[in-house]
Amino acid sequence: MLSYIIKRSLYMIPTLILISMLVFTLIELPPGDYFESYVAQLLASGETVDPQKIEFLRREYGFDLPPYQRYFKWVIGMVQGDFGYSFEYQLPVREVVGDRLWFTIFITFCTIIFTWLIAFPIGIYSATHQYSWGDYGLTFIGLLGLATPNFLLALVMMYFAKEYFGTSIGGLYDPEFIDQPMSWAKAMSILEHLWIPVIVIGTSGTAGMIRRVRANLLDELRKPYVTTARAKGMPEFRALMKYPFRMSLNFFIADIGSILPSVISGAEIVAIVLSLQTTGPLLISALQSQDMYLAGSFLMLLAFLTVIGVLISDIALAILDPRIRLAGGVSR
Repeated sequence: MLSYIIKRSLYMIPTLILISMLVFTLIELPPGDYFESYVAQLLASGETVDPQKIEFLRREYGFDLPPYQRYFKWVIGMVQGDFGYSFEYQLPVREVVGDRLWFTIFITFCTIIFTWLIAFPIGIYSATHQYSWGDYGLTFIGLLGLATPNFLLALVMMYFAKEYFGTSIGGLYDPEFIDQPMSWAKAMSILEHLWIPVIVIGTSGTAGMIRRVRANLLDELRKPYVTTARAKGMPEFRALMKYPFRMSLNFFIADIGSILPSVISGAEIVAIVLSLQTTGPLLISALQSQDMYLAGSFLMLLAFLTVIGVLISDIALAILDPRIRLAGGVSR
């Protein structure tokens, strides 16, 4: 196991290097750069533009250098913990992200817990009571959750929160706490606003996971080892949880590679609708304005979390399911 982890960790290095090249190339592909967009915005608003100042900024941030030199400068900076400078916010990337990163992680983990607590019991019930009225009803609710766009549900929840609970959803906390340090009152305000994005973002994920838990568990319940366990007199609940439910979790473990990046990216459209102070809208804004260091750092972080997530899922699958082996070859 240790040699496998070391080998896979070494494979991550060329993978991330190739991803960094691809990310830098994609950011460079659109014509122009941030400064051209900035000049266009100034001209559109009727303001004057100082060409010498723009040229100075280009030289200051290395935009007068060839692309390959800027790439190496960017990569070396990330390795040293310097993620570059955000031109749009005129701050280092680390300061721009700031609390947004922690808010995103907090919301996403709450959403994941919400999804698990609802999806697994319902999925198990639907699988063990196949074709019952409860199964049909829960299946209908699940399909309804999959069919409802998150941004539409966000608008509906905003109305009900304001109308029946008096909570104005225009961010993660009340306006008076903007740019204020964390305090007990601010934490209570965050908790008051938190349940709306958790329910909205978790709805589609919960519905999809219910369907997958049900389908995978039904497939395992039909296998001979379940019949053998029952024939030996094993209690029904123990036979369900020890063998088929454990095997049906393979898809869940395999999803870790996609769960970790979502912790950072979040639900971008929902975050825009609900005016959440998360990293999703920040990433979209950086891509639109060609704020390359901010956008590139985000994309590289997502790539790193994806690679780490895939490694964790591979190791967890080998631990969870004895039929899966880390090494190749023929088993006897």
